[in-house]
Amino acid sequence: MTVDHTQHAPPASRRERSRQRVHDRLYTSALELFAEQGYEGTTIDHITERADVARGTFFNHFQRKEDLVTTWAEHRREKLRAFMEESLATQDDDTTVQLERCMAALAEFNEAEHDLTRVMLTAWVKSGQPLLEEPDYAGHVFTKIVSVGQSRGEVALDIDPVLAGNMLRDAYLGLLYRWSQTPGDKAPLHVELRALLRITLTGVLSYAQRGWSSQKTPEDM
Repeated sequence: MTVDHTQHAPPASRRERSRQRVHDRLYTSALELFAEQGYEGTTIDHITERADVARGTFFNHFQRKEDLVTTWAEHRREKLRAFMEESLATQDDDTTVQLERCMAALAEFNEAEHDLTRVMLTAWVKSGQPLLEEPDYAGHVFTKIVSVGQSRGEVALDIDPVLAGNMLRDAYLGLLYRWSQTPGDKAPLHVELRALLRITLTGVLSYAQRGWSSQKTPEDM
């Protein structure tokens, strides 16, 4: 008979479950209000009134309103991780197909919550989060795809995979912010991301201008 020695975490107490419910209610209420009236237009009083808790209760869970942005970013990264892992379930595709699938997953992820993404990205940028954070999961995934592509001979060996991965991540974030802030009719995000990827993979110079070797740069021409 096999004995299971796996240690399981003890079940949460009633107090812990109650605290988590209040935490979730505050967070959900905040996101609803941010989407309805904007981040700047929402106060802590608005949030606690929507969540039906005392104002002081807010500070038992969040030190300041900006902490809600950090929590949103953390939840977003976890959801993004699941989206991208699912999109890369098949490892046999070539580098271009894998990158296209990643961009499609990122587009679907953001288009599903367009209004909230627009509001929270604005708050995220204003709070300085992009400057403080390490490269996120998307950058790591892009780096891995480029590195594997090199081992298959699909990506030039003189390309730094980390630099390429971070470049793709930065281009994605820049396009996402511009797309989310553009009012009215606009191209779907997946269309713009596909165009961005095509330019990244093929370059902007005409075929006649692509005559330099791997040792030369455009400045050398």
